[in-house]
Amino acid sequence: MNELTISLDTKSKIPLYEQIYRYIRRDIRDGRIGSGEKLPSTRALSKHLEISRSTVELAYEQLLSEGYLEAEPCRGYFVAEIEGLYQLRSPVRQAEQRSKDPQREYRYDFTPSGVDLNSFPYNTWRKLSKECLQDDRAELFRLGDPQGEQGLRSAICNYLHQARGVNCTPEQIIVGAGNDYLLMLLTMVIGREHKVALENPTYVQAYRLFEQLSYDVCTVDMDAKGMNVGQLEASGADIAFVMPSHQYPLGIVMPIKRRMELLRWAENDGLEGRPRYIIEDDYDSEFRYKGKPVPALQGYDNQECVIYIGTFSKSIAPAIRMSYLVLPKPLLQRYHENCGFLSSTVSRVDQLILQKFIEDGYYERHLNKMRALYKNRHDVLLACLKKMGDSFRISGEHAGVHLLLRFEDGRKEEELIRKAKESGIRVYGLSQYCIKPDKNEEGQATILLGYANMSEEAIREAAALLKTAWK
Repeated sequence: MNELTISLDTKSKIPLYEQIYRYIRRDIRDGRIGSGEKLPSTRALSKHLEISRSTVELAYEQLLSEGYLEAEPCRGYFVAEIEGLYQLRSPVRQAEQRSKDPQREYRYDFTPSGVDLNSFPYNTWRKLSKECLQDDRAELFRLGDPQGEQGLRSAICNYLHQARGVNCTPEQIIVGAGNDYLLMLLTMVIGREHKVALENPTYVQAYRLFEQLSYDVCTVDMDAKGMNVGQLEASGADIAFVMPSHQYPLGIVMPIKRRMELLRWAENDGLEGRPRYIIEDDYDSEFRYKGKPVPALQGYDNQECVIYIGTFSKSIAPAIRMSYLVLPKPLLQRYHENCGFLSSTVSRVDQLILQKFIEDGYYERHLNKMRALYKNRHDVLLACLKKMGDSFRISGEHAGVHLLLRFEDGRKEEELIRKAKESGIRVYGLSQYCIKPDKNEEGQATILLGYANMSEEAIREAAALLKTAWK
């Protein structure tokens, strides 16, 4: 029999019978009181709680009416058989149990998509927010330009020209809440009668998105220079989705010759004379540790065939939810015709804050700070890896916030991930980014290690544990 150690609040506005009812219901739903378990009698519980018996009877009657309890003559009250019918546990309780599950606990997480949120410029962002809202500006709370505010688009345009070599005007820029939204918007501009080719391995989110939007989607294998243009031509695709400045997840930087080959492919009309397009995803080009950042592919485009997409999620914070699309001029008219009725998905207040953040030089200073921070962590990780022997080759270490370990000793990816997990470390296998397996790489395990959200001390500690786990 469950003793039900209920603590009643006699000063609460909630009636005593309802407090008892809520306590028992919660314990049943959370699994603390199991099906078939007998509850104390109304007489026993009222005596234990020092309240009237009728108060306990009211609580039990409510639980009986909702089906949580069953009454058996001469035997008492029992918890009803409800397990397995539906998950009744609260989300909070489920989260607590998951956090206590040793299979889900990691001391260190080498996520390749991490961002150091501790370095977010809180004081600056707070100051700019206050400045933007200092005066009563009712227009900030009205619907703005569907493409994004002119001031922000001008600031982005200037930044892209100076930092990335992108040639565009503010009129070509569309601001939206994340890359996913902008890619969906793009489908309304270019239509769906296209075949899209993505690199393999690739950014799986983009592949899934195009697939769910009913595009004919295929993958093209990578070589040391990026997407294989010969295979791209043979695929019959007329849209190529690429990440030339820092391919995710392999970290390849596409050399100028391959870029020219890709542009030449796009300049040639496809089947039935349809134009070909390149979607250039420039998601983390700001972080490069060897030489200067490589200019964007869009800057070499003289035939208006490159659609450029970028984001502030990696450079500032994911929750900023601001990305931008640079459309070739021939597509602008189609954008206004097909999408001009859509409202902007980013608030005007947030746009103004980001505009000031860029224009007043805060963004450039923040990037310089983050480059130095990530460079230090990058160097610490490389130094630790060099002490771990020669069973793997390191690649992708010159840009971005992750690198790859390619094992050449015959060990499997699953084995490496499992052993790391047993030591409380989460690592990531390359296979989860592959749409189809690369036959040439069978037998070679590749692990991704991201370092953006780990301190230098955490990197040293985690690397030491990996050395022991993988020895």
